Amino acid sequence: MKIFVTGVRGQLGHDVVKELEKRGIEAVGVDIQEMDITDGGSVEKVIKAAAPDKVIHCAAYTAVDAAEDNEEACRKVNADGPRNIARVCRELDIPMLYISSDYVFDGKGSAGWKPDDVCNPQSVYGLTKYEGELAVKELLDKYFIVRITWTFGVNGKNFVKTMLNLSKNHDTIRVVNDQFGSPSYTYDLAKLLVDMVLTDRYGIYHATNEGIASWYDFACAIFREAGIEMNVVPVTTEEYGAKAKRPANSRMDKEKLVENGFHRLPTWQDALARYIRALQEAGFFEEAGIARQS
Repeated sequence: MKIFVTGVRGQLGHDVVKELEKRGIEAVGVDIQEMDITDGGSVEKVIKAAAPDKVIHCAAYTAVDAAEDNEEACRKVNADGPRNIARVCRELDIPMLYISSDYVFDGKGSAGWKPDDVCNPQSVYGLTKYEGELAVKELLDKYFIVRITWTFGVNGKNFVKTMLNLSKNHDTIRVVNDQFGSPSYTYDLAKLLVDMVLTDRYGIYHATNEGIASWYDFACAIFREAGIEMNVVPVTTEEYGAKAKRPANSRMDKEKLVENGFHRLPTWQDALARYIRALQEAGFFEEAGIARQS
């Protein structure tokens, strides 16, 4: 078994490759240096040379605000990229797992979004991720589309690391308190994705750690878990101000996971505690010069 993974230098791709290797499955991890997903010729050449049995596509344009001013660049990565990969998967007759986002929904209401709910993206990023979904569904029968939210991992940038780094120069920060979702650890997501891709239970899924929080709740928990004193001030989305529109409701319904024999992930609080320990073991706090009270 050989599985091809894009975005290996990102949070999720990094952890997916590690999980595959842990299970003794051959992983071929690439990033833009090895394969430009916006170039159909490059995609065809690299994937065919690797001759994988399956593809997990984690690479994406994730700069949500920058996407508003760079729609063409964002679309090339998030829509054209998955289409290029799906074309090769169709030719090779192999399954593809595509990572998507809660941003495909409009963020209204308070109920958990179900996989088959109508998509209505409100930002360039969300629209292009949805276009990527449509490309995969159009070209393939054997596909997984997995929508994830609020990710954090040891490799790469994320909200947790941003908060921790802010503690070096700030004693007060403002964090949005009217957007709700589920913080999700890429270490846990990677296990689920590998479990999933080894089956033929194709379709659209939602995958997050369990539990709901606002970004404010999440920030408070980060500082508490890391032993850092910080005055966290809750603000509204409007007060905070951001170029791209964020979903107010990123709650995701994950019943389909259970219905198809997959396990729910641990709570986000449990995941955060393990993540902070992993950062400590990796020397993150010392290298970043972050002082901790405990």
